[in-house]
Formats: sequence, structure tokens, C-alpha cells
Amino acid sequence: MKKKIIIIMMILNMLFLNIALAVQTKEPIVAADSSILMDYKTGRVLWGKNIYKPRPMASTTKIMTCILALENSEIYDIVVVSRKAALAPKVKLYLRQGEKQRLEDLLYALMLVSANDAAVAIAEHVGGSVESFCMQMTEKAKEIGAKDTVFKTPNGLDKEDHHSTAYDMALITRYALSNKKFRDIITTKNVYTPVNGGNYRSFSLTNHNKLLNDYPGGNGVKTGFTNAAGQCFVGSAENNGMQLISVVLASGWGNRGKQAKWTDTKKVLNYGFDNFKYEDIYKKNDILAKSVEVKKSKKQSIDLYLKDDIILPIKNSEKEKLRAEIYYPELIEAPIQKGVEIGVARIYIDEDFICEGALLAGKDVEENTIGSNFSKIISGYTRM
Repeated sequence: MKKKIIIIMMILNMLFLNIALAVQTKEPIVAADSSILMDYKTGRVLWGKNIYKPRPMASTTKIMTCILALENSEIYDIVVVSRKAALAPKVKLYLRQGEKQRLEDLLYALMLVSANDAAVAIAEHVGGSVESFCMQMTEKAKEIGAKDTVFKTPNGLDKEDHHSTAYDMALITRYALSNKKFRDIITTKNVYTPVNGGNYRSFSLTNHNKLLNDYPGGNGVKTGFTNAAGQCFVGSAENNGMQLISVVLASGWGNRGKQAKWTDTKKVLNYGFDNFKYEDIYKKNDILAKSVEVKKSKKQSIDLYLKDDIILPIKNSEKEKLRAEIYYPELIEAPIQKGVEIGVARIYIDEDFICEGALLAGKDVEENTIGSNFSKIISGYTRM
């Protein structure tokens, strides 16, 4: 369908003349080979370095393991530990073959202390086998939009073609954070299993995520390290109503790399909180296209209004670069029902597409044809 395009240059700097420009932080310099900062609410990428570069991602893999298990099993399921799970390498709980544990407790072990044996036990319980579960993980990633992610292990241990990208890991994390139980698990600092009673073997678990204690508003998510992946971390923090997701992959190796992943993460999050804030770009019901002609009507026209608010995290320096492109069909014909979706408003900063919002018809428009007019005449006589 051909579309008529109206470009509205949004001179938003006029709206912000009375707002003092904040002192803005320079973009972060990080040791990580790949890194990203994403806004949780909108999914907007606020900053990045090699965000689409495929890399092994170590135990940040377990973010997907956890959310897939939560969506496909009950937390009170009883998991029987297999020999394969018991033989998983460290880091581990040292689960025993034939041992029974509740799925909920294994998920805490998975996310707090990164237990590799728990990951295998979970995968076998949910997917029937590790291989089947990994296929489900990869399929789920693609559903979320993580197109360059392949899972070959449920725990993130190095294996050929097991990889993701900083961008994909941010997408997966954003999806997982929408699950309340996932949030409850990853924000738990210490727990003694079984968390809800029972006669199963118990463990004292302390969360390895330093961000929970060392960063204001820190609320996630998962550490990771393997020889191939280096030091990795997916972080999350919320301040002043804004939640940001950070990913750093390959921040280094050894003690230097171990420290760098935390330093990198704080730099990235600081950049986001220091520079961005939410702005109302458009309000719900704002009219973005006026007097759009409707064919087959009595020279009637309609206004197109916005279905939902458009709120974006933006920097002060981006405000004057905002613009909207309004799209609707070249030919709009009656009958039209009020509230039906007619077009779309696409928001850009310079040439970068940011988001879009649906445009709805502002009123009903009746069809005006010989047939419809004849029907009205007949209807009028019928009522007499």
C-alpha cells in the first residue's frame, strides 16, 4: 500500500527553553570487548560498544535457563538429580545422584551462586534432556528478538557455537525482568534452602552479585566467567523511576578482569542515570494529523490521534534532534469507524529510528454512494 508521508520536525528545543541543561557525562570507556546500556521501560539502546558482536557469555546464560524453567514448570516441582547433573563441574552444590530437590530451591542456587549442577538438573527436568532444553532456550531467544544467540549448554560452560551478543543478552534480560518470581530470586541477597520448608537437603546461599550492595538501586542480574568468555556481567539498577540494563562481555581475565566487570558496569549505569531522563514526547489523544481526506464520503475528513503516550529516555542534547514522521494510507475510504487504526507516528533522533505509536481515526464517517443513499431513503420510508 502506498503511503502518504507528512514529516513533522519537532522543534522540541522550544519546549525546553526554560529547562536548564544538565552537566552531561562523557560516554563511558570500558575494558569490556562488548557492552550495552538499555532502558528497561522502552527497550531503547542508550549506549553501546560492539553490541552485535557474537561472543561466549558464560553463566549469564543462566538468565534464560531460569526464565524458561519458570515459564514451563511449577516452582514446587520435585527434581530428581541425575548422574549427569551430579557430575557437572564447579561451581556447584555437589548435588548427589538420585537426590530430590524442589525446583524453586535449584533456581535460587542457579542464580545466586551459579551452580552448574543445578542448571543441568533443571534442564533435564524441564526439557527432558539437556539437548532438548538448549533447543528450547535458543527458540525462546529468537521469539524475544535475540536473533544471534545459540545455547548449547544450560549453565554457560564453554562449548562450540554457544554464543550471544551484548544486545541479545539485554533483550533476554529485559524479558526476564518482567517476571515477578525472576525478580524475587535475583534480588535475594541470602537464602537458606529449602526456602518454603520441606525435608530436602539444605544449603546456605549468598548472592555473588556485588551490585546489590555496592550500587544505589542495584537489583540484578547475573555474573559469569569461563576461560573463553572472560569476565561477564549483566546488571540492572533502578533510580528515580528509571530502570536500566547493562551488559559487559569479556571485561578481562584474572583478578584484573574480575574487578573490571564491576567497574565497567558502574561506568555504564552512571552514564545512563547522569544523562538520560524520561520526557513526554507526545500524549495519548494528541492529534498528529488534521483534516485527512476521506473518499466516498460527503467531503468529510478525519483527524488522526495517538493511541498511547510516547515517553522516551533522552539526553538534553537530543531534544532538538527529535522528529516524527506520520504515515497513513494514500487512499482512505468511508465507511470509517472512530478508533480504528489508520496510521502510525514514527519517532526519530536525527536518522535513528527510536519507536512508533499507532494513530486512530477521530470520528465515524459514513459511506456516501448511490447505494448507501438509496438505503437511507428506503430506511426512512420504512420508519414512516
